[in-house]
Amino acid sequence: MKTGAVRRVAIVEAARDWIGTPYRHQGSTRNVGCDCLGLVRGVWRHIYGEEAEQPGPYQPDWAEMTSAERLIAAGRRHCGPPLPAAEMQPGDIIAFRWRAHLPAKHVGIVSAADRFIHAYEQACVIESPLIPAWRRRIAAVFRFPGVVD
Repeated sequence: MKTGAVRRVAIVEAARDWIGTPYRHQGSTRNVGCDCLGLVRGVWRHIYGEEAEQPGPYQPDWAEMTSAERLIAAGRRHCGPPLPAAEMQPGDIIAFRWRAHLPAKHVGIVSAADRFIHAYEQACVIESPLIPAWRRRIAAVFRFPGVVD
């Protein structure tokens, strides 16, 4: 894996390069197709030069079928403990849960104080406002390893 400092602006630029990529379940190829995890995996590969880990096959309803916090656990393995949502900054990974009793199921990359980039199901990778409806669903915030301002 590449070592050294990773600039926030480089992470956000890499994520913005994915905007318009069609939504494809389990995909992680820019301009071809990705899901939300595939977007984060693709940006990780761009920044570090290799995959953090292969997630293995997963169904679209995987979170509803289990209580395992797979996204949160992977974030901890590769980025360390989650940060308080109040400390999130551009370039951070943000995880969401749709309902309080379900595992986190959606991820994106913070692009500005009030915006994030994510793969929107049945559409494409987009940059969305981080409105209150999204903010109240934040399950965890992770920082890419080696990030500097």
